[in-house]
Amino acid sequence: MLSVSATQIEINLTAAIVAIEGLTPLILATRGEDGELVGLPSGPFDPRNHRTLDMGLRSWVQDQTGLGVGYAEQLYTFGDRGRHMHTGDAGPHIVSVGYLALTRQPEEDGSLTDAGARFRPWYDYFPWEDWRTGRPPILNHAIMPLLTQWAKADAGIRLGMSRKSRLRFAFGDDETWDEEKVLDRYELLYEAGLVEEAARDGREAALARTDRPKLGSAMRFDHRRILATAMGRLRSKLKYRPVVFEMMPDEFTLTELQRTVEAISGRHLHKQNFRRLVEAGALVEPTGETSIATGGRPAQLFRFRREVVAERPAAGLRLGVRG
Repeated sequence: MLSVSATQIEINLTAAIVAIEGLTPLILATRGEDGELVGLPSGPFDPRNHRTLDMGLRSWVQDQTGLGVGYAEQLYTFGDRGRHMHTGDAGPHIVSVGYLALTRQPEEDGSLTDAGARFRPWYDYFPWEDWRTGRPPILNHAIMPLLTQWAKADAGIRLGMSRKSRLRFAFGDDETWDEEKVLDRYELLYEAGLVEEAARDGREAALARTDRPKLGSAMRFDHRRILATAMGRLRSKLKYRPVVFEMMPDEFTLTELQRTVEAISGRHLHKQNFRRLVEAGALVEPTGETSIATGGRPAQLFRFRREVVAERPAAGLRLGVRG
């Protein structure tokens, strides 16, 4: 039996830490060796100092960003050969355990800056995922023409879905767009050689292209793939867990809550339908106070009803169609 050292495998812990500022969902990014903000907080799991993977993750995040993590859940284990190393790299093969973590953005982020980290809009990395004002132009101008061309070149007998079927499944259309399929869409773009990471990893489809567009900011290693997984998971959990309140202030208006849900899901929600969902789910309760921060009529302030978690197993927002 080969030992761990003989197989040269290293376990890495990587966190997609999400916060909200106004109408913008943010992801905590760390600087690479060249000073660019191109990655997620991550570090190796050390079983001698970290009793559990979760404790190891929290330790690395604290060391690299100065930020304490509250809610965190394990996403997936990422270990594809060739996607966490450069061609010819003789170093250990990295197996990344990805996490989704939620927090409130610090009012003063000097500690983050000192640690070489700061929050950045997550749509900087996935501009085609934001449908709040309609279909993103990048889909029509760059992504769909090139993916359609790639799908038509699918000649050969294969097991599973054809390229055309996978394209239809992942991207759909204006009526069938599924906001949860963030990872499916990114994987298709990677396989077609349309994202920078595919060229960096030496993928044949990317190296053969002379027309690769700029599709969001790249990230080091497999970090954009991990972020795509985290975005899809969070969008899904909004519907059956009250996770959105992990990023909300203690008191908020229903408009602020709706805007936060819209920012994460990347879709516009009908105001009255949203409020009916919140009321039917008994997710919030009034504080008796009002806010004039909007500049208009005073808006009633609410707080999260934590009892709802014990009252039923699926205490989330059953989001409907865009309106």
